[in-house]
Amino acid sequence: METLEFQTEARQLLNLMIHSIYSNKDTFLRELVSNSSDALDKLRLEAFRDKDLDVDVSDPHIDLVPDPVARTLVIRDNGVGMSRDEVVGLIGTIARSGTAEFLRKMKEAQDSSQQELIGQFGIGFYSTFMVADRVVMVTRRAGHDKGVRWESTGEGSYTIEEVDDAPQGTSVTLHLKPADEEDQLPDYTSAAKLTEIVKKYSDFITWPVRLVEPAPAKPVAEDAAEGEGAAEGEGAEAPAAPEPRVLNSGKALWARSSSEVSKEEYAEFYRHVSHDWNDPLETIRLQAEGTFEYQALLFLPSRAPMDLFMRDHKRGVQLYVKRVFIMDDCEELMPEYLRFVKGVVDAQDLSLNVSREILQQDRQIQLMRRRLVKKVLSTIKTMLNDRPEDYAVFWRELGTALKEGLLSDVDNRDAILAVCSFDSTEDAEKKTTLAQYVERMKDGQEHVYYMTGDSRTAVENSPHLEALRAKGYEVLIMTDPIDEMWVDSVPGFDGRTFQSVAKGQVDLESEEEKAAAAERVADFAELTSWMAGLLSEQVKEVRLTSRLTTSPACVVGDEHDLTPTLEKMYRAMGQELPPVKRILELNPEHPLVSGLRTAFAEREDRESLTGTVELLHGMALLAEGGELGDPSRFVRLLAENLQRGL
Repeated sequence: METLEFQTEARQLLNLMIHSIYSNKDTFLRELVSNSSDALDKLRLEAFRDKDLDVDVSDPHIDLVPDPVARTLVIRDNGVGMSRDEVVGLIGTIARSGTAEFLRKMKEAQDSSQQELIGQFGIGFYSTFMVADRVVMVTRRAGHDKGVRWESTGEGSYTIEEVDDAPQGTSVTLHLKPADEEDQLPDYTSAAKLTEIVKKYSDFITWPVRLVEPAPAKPVAEDAAEGEGAAEGEGAEAPAAPEPRVLNSGKALWARSSSEVSKEEYAEFYRHVSHDWNDPLETIRLQAEGTFEYQALLFLPSRAPMDLFMRDHKRGVQLYVKRVFIMDDCEELMPEYLRFVKGVVDAQDLSLNVSREILQQDRQIQLMRRRLVKKVLSTIKTMLNDRPEDYAVFWRELGTALKEGLLSDVDNRDAILAVCSFDSTEDAEKKTTLAQYVERMKDGQEHVYYMTGDSRTAVENSPHLEALRAKGYEVLIMTDPIDEMWVDSVPGFDGRTFQSVAKGQVDLESEEEKAAAAERVADFAELTSWMAGLLSEQVKEVRLTSRLTTSPACVVGDEHDLTPTLEKMYRAMGQELPPVKRILELNPEHPLVSGLRTAFAEREDRESLTGTVELLHGMALLAEGGELGDPSRFVRLLAENLQRGL
């Protein structure tokens, strides 16, 4: 026997588990039953893959064995079991990147909200210490000769030893704390209580969950009573044999008709496959018939997973073949941008020993994937049209991930665009879809105007919007980092092209205004040429603009230039880029610009105007949230100009 220490974070977690208050301690049984179900799934899979594996798969089951006298509860299965290394690795440590985040949220959470965190981080086994003073686990890996006995009181260490007579599978014995009404700890040796929990949380489990309790004792037969034991009394009773009673329906939820399944059952099944303790936002059922048959039960979450944007985020749905579990997180069935979708796909004709390499090349898998993606997107569109409140929740939590599909899924780009929504200058309180934007477009408007930026406030205060607002044009406000990338790849929506108000030329003038603008360009030609030479290290061109009404100047990019934000993103990822020179645009109606033109025409010493030109360029950079090349020089020039003004 060895005594080992828990990993540091595991000790912290156990301490919180044992000493924190939870509104629903029943969750421990749901987690253990789910673990046993997974073990049985994996055993069936290994038996299919390895025909020489010496295992018994004739009677897969999960048993609950309460003992009111000893105050113990045993949860046992005849699944795949664990080896010694797996026990140490899975039980003695918490090898997940989200552990620190879990601990932080656990400490911050209050009372009833804490129980929602169980399951989100794969820590179901540790929940046993909410109800038990001591936990003993005996397990034997399928195909191994010897088993392992693990024991702990949850105080920071555990013992582990090899045993010879362990049956295949895993048995977890909980030495329960005393039932305490004040602490809301039920009697988990009660058959009624165990039945209630299984019906509530695990009725959908494919494998039978059995309650094993002694049958009523029976009198010993008269001929047996005549023997040696009869002397102790005529009424001697024979020991009763255990009588297993199946508690769950055991029918795969996706195989039952929708009329047979309640909303609560869907919710519990979602929690089982997603380890999310919130109810799903939407349930999606799909049944394909014909030459290739399969069933799918998918869910959209009501809250974004904590690791949605982490590099090691697991994605995909569970894959079954003829009700036999094949793999978790089947990435081939769901694209990266729909990584938040959880659920089950049960096919009829795939090989039971499929590998990921085979899946990537399987034509049927690709057909299933296309159908599933279209179903998910059509469901989101229905939600948008029929249940705008639920759609608002979906978009707030998951919209950023969905927009990644605009880059990666060209075939479904139009369908994705149709369910996207954005902030807009039309209404600060509501988002708008592209279809709604198009309905409100002005007569003769050819483009969908947009601007990207770090925040709504930064975009709304940008000088680039001045002329469009003055003329009543609506502008979409895009503030997600992914927006910087997809708008340059997507040509347009419903026949209208996307046009950035911060790039290229924005044509807002009438024919008369264009004629007047041409005259102004000629009047300012000498000044703009001189300024372009003076600022040649910073800008590629200086020109007049009609996009400004109150600001003296702004900087814009050429139509195909990287935006400053996108340039920063690439540099942050370690990609070296050549400096991108931008265009300085001047508002000829602004007193500062017209005054600069007059001074330029009247003065022989034009070098005295260089400071004003640099200030004008610096102000334009700051107005859009850019960075100054030489902040100290800008401050010095500003101070000198203010001093002269005084």
